[in-house]
Amino acid sequence: MFDAMNLAILVAASLVALSALTSLAARRAGAPLLLVFLAFGLLAGEDGLLGIEFDSGPVAYFIGTLALSIILFDSGFETRIKNFRTAGAPAVVLATLGVLLTTLILGAAAHLLFDIGWIEGFLLAAIIASTDAAAVFFLLRAGGIHLRERVKATLEIESGSNDPIAIFLTALLAELAVAAQTSSMSLGWQLAASFGLQIGLGLVLGVLGGFAIAWLLNRLRDLEAGLYPIMALAAALILVAATALLGGSGFVAAYAAGVVAGNRRVRFAPRLRRFQLGMTWLAQIGMFLVLGLLATPSEFGEVIVPALVLAAILIFAARPLAVWLCLLPFRFAPREVAFVGWVGLRGAVSILLAILPSLYGLPNGHFYFNVVFVMVLASLLVQGWTIPAMARALHQMVPQRSSLVDRVELELPGETVLELVSYRIHPESAVARGERVPRWARPILVVRGNRAYSAHDAKQLRPGDHAYLFASPRQAEVLDKIYAAPVEPDDPDIFGDFGMLPETTLTELAHHYGAEAKDAAPETSIGALFMKEFHDQPAVGDRMNLGPVEIVVRALKDDSTVAEVGVILEQPPRPTRRWPRWLAWLRGQLG
Repeated sequence: MFDAMNLAILVAASLVALSALTSLAARRAGAPLLLVFLAFGLLAGEDGLLGIEFDSGPVAYFIGTLALSIILFDSGFETRIKNFRTAGAPAVVLATLGVLLTTLILGAAAHLLFDIGWIEGFLLAAIIASTDAAAVFFLLRAGGIHLRERVKATLEIESGSNDPIAIFLTALLAELAVAAQTSSMSLGWQLAASFGLQIGLGLVLGVLGGFAIAWLLNRLRDLEAGLYPIMALAAALILVAATALLGGSGFVAAYAAGVVAGNRRVRFAPRLRRFQLGMTWLAQIGMFLVLGLLATPSEFGEVIVPALVLAAILIFAARPLAVWLCLLPFRFAPREVAFVGWVGLRGAVSILLAILPSLYGLPNGHFYFNVVFVMVLASLLVQGWTIPAMARALHQMVPQRSSLVDRVELELPGETVLELVSYRIHPESAVARGERVPRWARPILVVRGNRAYSAHDAKQLRPGDHAYLFASPRQAEVLDKIYAAPVEPDDPDIFGDFGMLPETTLTELAHHYGAEAKDAAPETSIGALFMKEFHDQPAVGDRMNLGPVEIVVRALKDDSTVAEVGVILEQPPRPTRRWPRWLAWLRGQLG
């Protein structure tokens, strides 16, 4: 018994360690890390090198639910509340109507491709209809992709909030499939009536739970510092379980609680974030390893061709069409709509939901699991591998402006809050050019190479130095202006073909370039239009589509109003044809 236990620990720990180490090579090759974790699970499974037999759907579903709760809480904790002001409405529409539209389009295709009933077709579509929060968050945050704020916020909020409707649709259709076999349809409609309760209760309890978690962590002043992260995560899991037991959505509660707690001042917040980051990585690796172990690749041959065709319909038709319809009222630029449609990554949530048909006792439950598994692999390979390239091709990437390395919150007596901030000196920063550093922003320690110097001994800061200084949270927000590279609006793909003053009116823009703005008065200035569109919180790189013209924020003033606007012409004016002199003379003579 003890040998078997030690062997299990050895294998599990080795798989986790190998997954973590292989991520270095995968990142350099541009491969999605989640695909690497899933591949290790397949290699360790019964058809792989280790031949581990694992066929417990309930255990896999339990592990996946626990891991996903941890991931969603951390995702919410890292989501700023201002993102909801700029992207909350379109993201919620995508998370609800978008999932429903995808299910309808894909369900009809599944019915025809696999020659199954309508209910079974829609069940298969509902399982794969939602984007995966874990995949999207990891590729956008851990993948080093710097997107425009509105697009990034839309994708993150959508992926963090679309699981409940996918779970509801899957459970409803599974109940309907069971009821159709037993000639009793009442159970399915009872489940449909509980949808509002799941979402509403999950949201209410999640918000209240987030306030409670923040209050609890701030009141436990005598608690050992190392126990704060454990207490926060334990409280979040208690909230998830209690919400589910009361009939609500635990996933919605986890994400909502993370958003509320993460946007409040909480003691040891940087320590909490470090701990949660590590736990999220562990949850991600463990979840994909278990789901890979559960799969049996030798069974994929029966479904692989129609599954790949269905994946192509999802990637190139169903998802883009649903996104286009959902974003029509929100004035997204065509390139933004195209990119949001492309980042429809499927992942662990879909594989978890594919276990439900078997748990509900539906015959041929492995059929759903195998088809969905192949489709997830296709999504990670096609979409996950090409997101950076698509972001560049559609001009959705913005340059990284910050040279911030680390922030450590210091707990001081009373209400004083300071952070130890570390910056890596950028070659084009103000300090590297020899400009005077304000007294409050002077470093206390400089690390150059392998040696540490005091600020006095280091003298002139050099590119590549690591500067350490104390700053209040408000001061830390403006340190980029001193230590990071200035943002130069010289890339036309990102900042436009030429600049324009924000005081320029729509009338002037329409006169010169044919711009169109239906919902704004002609005398409205471009700067005022940006402030209204982005709820007084525009960011560098934010764009608006005005017919044949697209305008982009190039720079902001200190009060966060627009300082300069870039103009992108969808169809640049044709250059005037230069006729040869003799032909020009002849044309003149002929009138």
